[in-house]
Amino acid sequence: MKLICSIIFLLLTNLAFAQNKEITVTFIGNAGFYMTDGTTNIYFDFPYKSGAFGYMTYDATELSKIKDNSIHIFTHKHPDHYAKKIVKKLKGKVYAGMNRKKISRLEKEIPDFKIKSYKTKHRFSFKHYSYSLEWHGQKIFVSGDTEHPETIGLIKDIDYAFIPTWILYYANLKNISIDAKNKVLYHLYPNEKVEEKVSDFIIFDKQGMSIKIPY
Repeated sequence: MKLICSIIFLLLTNLAFAQNKEITVTFIGNAGFYMTDGTTNIYFDFPYKSGAFGYMTYDATELSKIKDNSIHIFTHKHPDHYAKKIVKKLKGKVYAGMNRKKISRLEKEIPDFKIKSYKTKHRFSFKHYSYSLEWHGQKIFVSGDTEHPETIGLIKDIDYAFIPTWILYYANLKNISIDAKNKVLYHLYPNEKVEEKVSDFIIFDKQGMSIKIPY
Protein backbone atom coordinates (compact mmCIF):
# COMPACT_ATOMS: atom_id res chain seq x y z
CA MET A 1 0.00 0.00 0.00
CA LYS A 2 2.84 2.39 0.87
CA LEU A 3 4.50 1.62 -2.46
CA ILE A 4 1.30 2.40 -4.37
CA CYS A 5 0.89 5.70 -2.50
CA SER A 6 4.48 6.64 -3.27
CA ILE A 7 3.99 5.93 -6.97
CA ILE A 8 0.81 8.00 -7.06
CA PHE A 9 2.55 10.86 -5.27
CA LEU A 10 5.42 10.82 -7.80
CA LEU A 11 2.99 10.77 -10.72
CA LEU A 12 1.03 13.71 -9.32
CA THR A 13 4.25 15.63 -8.61
CA ASN A 14 5.51 15.10 -12.16
CA LEU A 15 2.12 16.08 -13.57
CA ALA A 16 2.09 19.31 -11.56
CA PHE A 17 5.64 20.07 -12.69
CA ALA A 18 4.67 19.55 -16.32
CA GLN A 19 1.67 21.83 -15.95
CA ASN A 20 3.88 24.60 -14.56
CA LYS A 21 6.07 24.77 -17.67
CA GLU A 22 5.48 28.36 -18.70
CA ILE A 23 7.17 31.62 -19.50
CA THR A 24 5.90 34.47 -17.34
CA VAL A 25 5.99 37.98 -18.83
CA THR A 26 5.49 40.90 -16.43
CA PHE A 27 4.98 44.46 -17.67
CA ILE A 28 7.10 47.11 -15.96
CA GLY A 29 6.39 50.18 -18.08
CA ASN A 30 6.80 51.71 -21.57
CA ALA A 31 8.37 48.90 -23.64
CA GLY A 32 9.99 47.38 -20.58
CA PHE A 33 9.05 43.93 -19.38
CA TYR A 34 10.52 41.01 -17.45
CA MET A 35 10.26 37.44 -18.66
CA THR A 36 11.33 34.22 -16.99
CA ASP A 37 10.91 30.49 -17.32
CA GLY A 38 11.75 30.10 -13.65
CA THR A 39 15.44 29.62 -14.35
CA THR A 40 16.57 32.33 -16.77
CA ASN A 41 15.63 35.99 -16.20
CA ILE A 42 15.42 38.35 -19.18
CA TYR A 43 14.54 42.04 -19.23
CA PHE A 44 13.66 43.95 -22.39
CA ASP A 45 14.16 47.73 -22.46
CA PHE A 46 14.56 47.97 -18.70
CA PRO A 47 15.77 49.78 -16.73
CA TYR A 48 14.79 52.98 -18.51
CA LYS A 49 14.69 56.54 -17.21
CA SER A 50 11.50 56.80 -15.18
CA GLY A 51 9.08 59.35 -16.67
CA ALA A 52 11.25 60.18 -19.69
CA PHE A 53 9.39 62.12 -22.43
CA GLY A 54 6.20 61.99 -20.35
CA TYR A 55 5.96 58.21 -20.53
CA MET A 56 5.43 55.90 -17.57
CA THR A 57 7.21 56.29 -14.26
CA TYR A 58 7.99 53.31 -12.05
CA ASP A 59 8.61 52.81 -8.37
CA ALA A 60 12.25 52.59 -7.28
CA THR A 61 11.51 49.15 -5.85
CA GLU A 62 11.44 47.84 -9.43
CA LEU A 63 15.20 48.30 -9.52
CA SER A 64 15.71 46.37 -6.31
CA LYS A 65 13.59 43.54 -7.77
CA ILE A 66 16.02 42.97 -10.63
CA LYS A 67 17.45 39.49 -10.33
CA ASP A 68 21.22 39.15 -10.11
CA ASN A 69 22.85 37.73 -13.23
CA SER A 70 19.85 38.71 -15.35
CA ILE A 71 20.01 39.35 -19.07
CA HIS A 72 19.08 42.85 -20.26
CA ILE A 73 18.29 43.36 -23.94
CA PHE A 74 17.67 46.84 -25.35
CA THR A 75 16.14 47.88 -28.66
CA HIS A 76 17.90 51.27 -28.56
CA LYS A 77 19.22 53.85 -26.13
CA HIS A 78 16.55 56.54 -25.94
CA PRO A 79 15.91 57.40 -22.26
CA ASP A 80 12.38 55.97 -22.25
CA HIS A 81 13.98 52.59 -23.05
CA TYR A 82 17.46 52.83 -21.53
CA ALA A 83 18.87 54.53 -18.43
CA LYS A 84 22.62 54.82 -18.95
CA LYS A 85 23.59 55.54 -15.32
CA ILE A 86 21.48 52.69 -13.96
CA VAL A 87 22.52 50.23 -16.65
CA LYS A 88 26.18 50.76 -15.79
CA LYS A 89 25.48 49.50 -12.27
CA LEU A 90 23.70 46.32 -13.31
CA LYS A 91 25.21 43.05 -12.18
CA GLY A 92 23.76 41.11 -15.09
CA LYS A 93 24.63 40.95 -18.77
CA VAL A 94 23.66 43.77 -21.11
CA TYR A 95 23.05 43.23 -24.81
CA ALA A 96 22.04 45.47 -27.69
CA GLY A 97 21.40 44.56 -31.29
CA MET A 98 24.34 46.50 -32.66
CA ASN A 99 26.58 43.68 -31.43
CA ARG A 100 24.90 40.73 -33.13
CA LYS A 101 27.72 38.26 -32.55
CA LYS A 102 27.65 38.97 -28.84
CA ILE A 103 23.90 38.58 -28.50
CA SER A 104 23.94 35.35 -30.52
CA ARG A 105 26.05 33.79 -27.76
CA LEU A 106 22.90 33.64 -25.66
CA GLU A 107 21.88 30.64 -27.73
CA LYS A 108 24.70 28.66 -26.11
CA GLU A 109 24.02 30.00 -22.63
CA ILE A 110 20.24 29.54 -22.44
CA PRO A 111 18.68 26.10 -23.02
CA ASP A 112 16.19 25.81 -25.87
CA PHE A 113 16.71 29.43 -26.93
CA LYS A 114 17.36 31.22 -30.23
CA ILE A 115 17.50 34.95 -30.90
CA LYS A 116 17.85 37.12 -33.98
CA SER A 117 18.20 40.90 -34.14
CA TYR A 118 16.89 43.04 -37.00
CA LYS A 119 18.06 46.55 -37.69
CA THR A 120 14.83 48.53 -37.93
CA LYS A 121 14.13 52.19 -38.53
CA HIS A 122 13.17 54.60 -35.78
CA ARG A 123 13.32 58.34 -36.23
CA PHE A 124 16.02 60.11 -34.22
CA SER A 125 17.83 56.81 -33.66
CA PHE A 126 20.58 55.44 -35.91
CA LYS A 127 20.83 52.16 -34.01
CA HIS A 128 17.46 50.62 -33.37
CA TYR A 129 16.89 46.87 -33.35
CA SER A 130 13.88 44.60 -33.10
CA TYR A 131 14.20 40.99 -31.99
CA SER A 132 12.68 37.62 -32.68
CA LEU A 133 13.34 34.81 -30.27
CA GLU A 134 12.31 31.23 -29.94
CA TRP A 135 12.21 29.99 -26.37
CA HIS A 136 10.85 26.60 -25.40
CA GLY A 137 9.21 26.38 -28.81
CA GLN A 138 7.43 29.75 -28.49
CA LYS A 139 8.20 32.36 -31.15
CA ILE A 140 8.23 35.88 -29.69
CA PHE A 141 8.78 39.17 -31.52
CA VAL A 142 9.80 42.36 -29.71
CA SER A 143 9.28 45.43 -31.87
CA GLY A 144 10.62 48.32 -29.81
CA ASP A 145 9.98 51.79 -31.18
CA THR A 146 10.18 51.20 -34.92
CA GLU A 147 7.47 52.81 -37.03
CA HIS A 148 8.09 50.45 -39.94
CA PRO A 149 6.12 47.18 -40.07
CA GLU A 150 8.03 45.65 -42.99
CA THR A 151 10.26 43.49 -40.77
CA ILE A 152 7.52 41.95 -38.63
CA GLY A 153 5.48 41.49 -41.80
CA LEU A 154 8.08 39.03 -43.09
CA ILE A 155 8.04 36.82 -40.00
CA LYS A 156 5.51 34.01 -39.96
CA ASP A 157 3.86 32.01 -37.20
CA ILE A 158 4.64 34.38 -34.32
CA ASP A 159 3.13 33.25 -31.03
CA TYR A 160 3.44 36.59 -29.19
CA ALA A 161 4.24 39.94 -30.83
CA PHE A 162 5.03 42.88 -28.56
CA ILE A 163 4.24 45.98 -30.59
CA PRO A 164 3.36 49.68 -30.15
CA THR A 165 0.04 50.95 -31.47
CA TRP A 166 1.68 52.86 -34.31
CA ILE A 167 2.88 49.61 -35.88
CA LEU A 168 -0.77 48.65 -36.28
CA TYR A 169 -1.50 52.01 -37.95
CA TYR A 170 1.36 51.75 -40.45
CA ALA A 171 0.72 48.06 -41.10
CA ASN A 172 -2.88 48.86 -42.03
CA LEU A 173 -1.75 51.84 -44.10
CA LYS A 174 0.68 49.70 -46.07
CA ASN A 175 -1.57 46.64 -46.19
CA ILE A 176 0.97 44.55 -44.28
CA SER A 177 -0.31 41.59 -42.31
CA ILE A 178 1.10 40.74 -38.89
CA ASP A 179 1.05 36.96 -38.56
CA ALA A 180 0.83 36.63 -34.78
CA LYS A 181 -1.51 34.51 -32.70
CA ASN A 182 -1.28 37.02 -29.85
CA LYS A 183 -0.53 40.73 -30.19
CA VAL A 184 0.54 42.59 -27.06
CA LEU A 185 0.24 46.38 -27.28
CA TYR A 186 2.73 48.30 -25.17
CA HIS A 187 4.53 51.64 -24.83
CA LEU A 188 1.44 53.71 -24.02
CA TYR A 189 1.42 57.05 -22.26
CA PRO A 190 -0.02 57.04 -18.74
CA ASN A 191 -3.83 56.90 -18.96
CA GLU A 192 -3.67 56.58 -22.75
CA LYS A 193 -6.68 54.83 -24.22
CA VAL A 194 -6.41 52.65 -27.29
CA GLU A 195 -9.02 53.72 -29.83
CA GLU A 196 -8.58 50.91 -32.36
CA LYS A 197 -10.68 47.77 -32.15
CA VAL A 198 -8.45 45.56 -30.06
CA SER A 199 -10.76 42.89 -28.73
CA ASP A 200 -8.24 40.24 -29.81
CA PHE A 201 -5.28 42.05 -28.29
CA ILE A 202 -3.57 42.05 -24.93
CA ILE A 203 -2.97 45.63 -23.81
CA PHE A 204 -0.11 46.38 -21.44
CA ASP A 205 -1.59 49.54 -19.96
CA LYS A 206 -1.38 48.65 -16.26
CA GLN A 207 2.05 48.19 -14.75
CA GLY A 208 2.48 44.85 -13.04
CA MET A 209 0.26 43.01 -15.49
CA SER A 210 1.52 39.57 -16.39
CA ILE A 211 0.79 36.89 -18.94
CA LYS A 212 1.64 33.21 -18.89
CA ILE A 213 2.98 31.50 -22.01
CA PRO A 214 2.74 27.73 -21.57
CA TYR A 215 5.11 25.39 -23.36
